[in-house]
Amino acid sequence: MKRLEPNFLLAVSTLIALILLITTATVFGAPGGAIKYPVIAVICVIAFVVGNGMLAGRTGRVTPPMINLDTPATAAWAGGFPMLVILFAGVPLIWTGNDYGLLIIIASVMAGVTVESALKARRA
Repeated sequence: MKRLEPNFLLAVSTLIALILLITTATVFGAPGGAIKYPVIAVICVIAFVVGNGMLAGRTGRVTPPMINLDTPATAAWAGGFPMLVILFAGVPLIWTGNDYGLLIIIASVMAGVTVESALKARRA
């Protein structure tokens, strides 16, 4: 069996936390978020991954994946991404009835960072 890549696991855990945020924002947020929030999340993740890849190609910028096996501390720092998105998912439980579109955009960009990191690690 092949070993699972840590950047892939980070991306999966952040996307699961994003789904949790979308669910809590839909249930406890302002009416009409059942379609709006998932669409916003998908568009933001895809736009970040594609746009950041194009910008990095034009500027010649090369960045390594978030989790590097040579430095184990990067895994601890990268673990903050899903934890922060889970904290975001708790906000609609405390302050109900609001629109959480901006919170979903921020979490989607964070998920896009981890997805891009997983793609970079797979190419390497």
